[in-house]
Amino acid sequence: MTTSDLIQQIKKKKSFLCIGLDVDLNKIPEHLLKEDDPIFAFNKAIIDATHHLCVAYKPNTAFYEAYGIKGWQALEKTINYLNENHPDIFTIADAKRGDIGNTSTMYAKAFFEDLAFDSVTVAPYMGKDSVEPFLAFENKHTILLALTSNQGAFDFQTKNIENKEVYKHVLEISKSWKHSENLMYVVGATKAEYLADIRKIIPDSFLLVPGVGAQGGNLQDVCRYGMSENIGLLINSSRGILYASNGTDFTKAAALKAEELQAQMKHELSYHSEE
Repeated sequence: MTTSDLIQQIKKKKSFLCIGLDVDLNKIPEHLLKEDDPIFAFNKAIIDATHHLCVAYKPNTAFYEAYGIKGWQALEKTINYLNENHPDIFTIADAKRGDIGNTSTMYAKAFFEDLAFDSVTVAPYMGKDSVEPFLAFENKHTILLALTSNQGAFDFQTKNIENKEVYKHVLEISKSWKHSENLMYVVGATKAEYLADIRKIIPDSFLLVPGVGAQGGNLQDVCRYGMSENIGLLINSSRGILYASNGTDFTKAAALKAEELQAQMKHELSYHSEE
């Protein structure tokens, strides 16, 4: 999927919502545990209830790898279901990979070719030769961890080196990498006050923003400081939507939570278009 395709979907749905499919068998409705594949059954139900309200889905691969081969098969069925039934929706493999040379190429092939995701999250710590193999895939996107929403982000990402925070070095250096036009970036919603500086460095790039809702991030602040001329935002919500209810009404509850966020996003899009 191209960036233009994604922007068109945002404008059409009046939403820049990304739903994180982080499936915990201890939290899903008990009646689904009787299914042959409870993970996929849960994902399919959530997708069917929310696909008209979001523009992206983001399975975190750890929640599938934890269940061994059955978990990986559930991930494969989930991405196949999305690609077959909702090819207009942007898909993100939240895998946070990062290794050099041929290893990165193999990771990229796993997610871009075998599973046919549109994008994958990647850690920048090992530098350009760990990221460029991902960037080489046409119409695929690499989402680089820049400034994350967790408390530990302050251990390294905001430390000063040569009078500049590490995350700013990451942003600036990554722009020089081959096929950097295929880069997107992870910026946590709990770091909204940093977005103004981030936009000075990458004014047009898409930002994947976790941390709205359960982690305390504020949608209005993210939009105020982070929205670009082409929107440039994907706001992720996982637990707040997935586990809005653990009863038989879980799909209705999930849809209501997604609808609340979509309504807020519609308002923000309208507000910023008038500015």
